[in-house]
Amino acid sequence: MIHNDVLRSLRYMLKLNDAKMAEIIALSGLEVNPVVLAGYIKKEDEAGFVRCPERVMAHFLDGLVIHRRGKDDTRAPQPVELPVTNNTVLKKLRVAFELKEDDLHVILKSVDFPVSKPELSALFRKVGHDNYRACGDQLLRNFLKGLTLRVRG
Repeated sequence: MIHNDVLRSLRYMLKLNDAKMAEIIALSGLEVNPVVLAGYIKKEDEAGFVRCPERVMAHFLDGLVIHRRGKDDTRAPQPVELPVTNNTVLKKLRVAFELKEDDLHVILKSVDFPVSKPELSALFRKVGHDNYRACGDQLLRNFLKGLTLRVRG
């Protein structure tokens, strides 16, 4: 999925405005003007659409973890993880929303997209591991849809 779609989904899910999204990004150490951020939220066929850079997406995901769970002052800040793949988005959302494996299964089942335990655990493996599996756009899209249903009720 393109990062703009993920940002748009998360914005809707959490009922955020541009200023609040800019605040969340700033939590991880990157300043983004809300006016610029508005271009990232637009759809591809809309005037003013700007493709969201990986760096901004990475900082948003890290900021979302801090926003939802609080900052851990006992650990040194982690470097921003690039490139931002669908697997990275899934991992960061799992951490931000404190989701366990069973929660992930329930979320995906709620949108009629069941995934087996081995398939799901393969998404969280390191690249290069024998059982690593890349997260497809369809799985991430369905996960975001299910998480939205869970968060918004």
